[in-house]
Amino acid sequence: MATTASLALLVQSIIQLLQMVCNELDEATCSHLQQYAQQLSQATTRLLQEMQQSALAWGDLLFAASQQWQVWAVVGVLVLIVRLCQRLSERSPQPASSGAEDSSSSDTECGERQRERKDSGDYERPLFGSFAGRVRLSAQRLAYRSRVVEELVGDLLAVLQKRLSNSFFPVLQPAIGVGSAFEGWSPCGRDAVYRLLVPLKPPRGHSYRLELGTAAEMPAKDSRVRVELACTCAREQLCFLHHPEAEELRRKPAASLQHTLCTGSYLDVQKIAQWFQDLVTSAWQDMPQARCYSMKVLPSKRSCKLQLTDASGKSLLVDIVFGVQQGDSDIFLSSQDTTEAAGEYTFSPSTTWAESYAVAEVKFFRHVARQAPHDTSHLKCLQLFAAILLGTGFSTSTFKTVAMHLLNTIPVSSWSRRELHMRLQDMLWYLRGCLDDKRLDHFFFANENMPEDIILPPAFQTAPLINLFQHLLHNPAAHAKAMREADKLQERLTALLFYGH
Repeated sequence: MATTASLALLVQSIIQLLQMVCNELDEATCSHLQQYAQQLSQATTRLLQEMQQSALAWGDLLFAASQQWQVWAVVGVLVLIVRLCQRLSERSPQPASSGAEDSSSSDTECGERQRERKDSGDYERPLFGSFAGRVRLSAQRLAYRSRVVEELVGDLLAVLQKRLSNSFFPVLQPAIGVGSAFEGWSPCGRDAVYRLLVPLKPPRGHSYRLELGTAAEMPAKDSRVRVELACTCAREQLCFLHHPEAEELRRKPAASLQHTLCTGSYLDVQKIAQWFQDLVTSAWQDMPQARCYSMKVLPSKRSCKLQLTDASGKSLLVDIVFGVQQGDSDIFLSSQDTTEAAGEYTFSPSTTWAESYAVAEVKFFRHVARQAPHDTSHLKCLQLFAAILLGTGFSTSTFKTVAMHLLNTIPVSSWSRRELHMRLQDMLWYLRGCLDDKRLDHFFFANENMPEDIILPPAFQTAPLINLFQHLLHNPAAHAKAMREADKLQERLTALLFYGH
């Protein structure tokens, strides 16, 4: 009973302190803290009831309580309050001499601007220690290297397009940077993989027919791309369908798409990857960057992986995947194996293509960046969570989905670096709520709040909601494990807030 009373007194004190702090803050921050206080009060009530009903001894009671996520929520709010109090003390007026009162308004404005420029950095240092600095440097490095990779791959494709201009091979389109490195964050730091998707258009006289997975299998993982002949009588002198001379040309193995890059009538991912790797190897010496980088093609069956090493020995890892666009949308069928990307390794036939949302995701983060103020911290939230996810069953794609849902709900103006700790806790609480409900909705299906510049196939709006936590509904062991790992994430986040690591 002593523990129960002490905990109740602690929570009441925290809530009272929250109310006092709110009196000194702006309306938006105050409203958010009041929501925290309400959630904390409800969570603690449940915890106290559990404690009162338990017959555990003193030592066991402390151990059981320490395993509850609500306790860590209390600690998290304590950290929040300490940090807010520090900020309030920094903002409190200092005694000024009469000479300071007589200083010009221009000097005052200049000093304010200087404080604003360094405020975000000063705010992060006591909150995360050296970790914030590492994240900031990592983001700068990602931005610079992304530009280098985009320019290099663009030059490479220009050389290949010139060589393939009169062939019947797929037409290479400009590469699109996708994945965390091009979104502005990366879980790999220095070892980031710079992934680009190269759309493949059908050559003249050919067309693609996409055979998507059934609705029950969405998101589709076993789609296929059927290659068919198309009538070109209106544009070409020779039509593969209607002219015998063209038919003879089509049957030549060296000139035929169906003979070289297909299995049966379907585009073969592995054949395309090998074809492209051979092209890159033969064309590299024609590249201006060949004087700056040595290039090595790494083994890959479904993409073209390049290791580029400069004179100082520093390397860039580039992964070029191939895609076929669905209509004029931002959704592609991709050569990248989604099971491999998720850390799973299962056999996928070489004629199967996975539905990819990577281009739509990049466009979403660019949409947010255009609307967000300069000090927005949503990418830093993803970078921080990527660091504490190691050793858990949660993937970075899960937290990216959580972040996109919250960015679509919480105004971007509320993602400033001043509110970084609030958004971190929001993401963790959102995940916890999804685990409680055993439901995390796919971001791009049946989402009525989609930005207008993201183009989705019409079927996406009418499709049923897709639950990414579907596997937890009928697997109590997996659900219990996920809940324990969410508790572990809360512990790690609290340690990050306290100690910066």
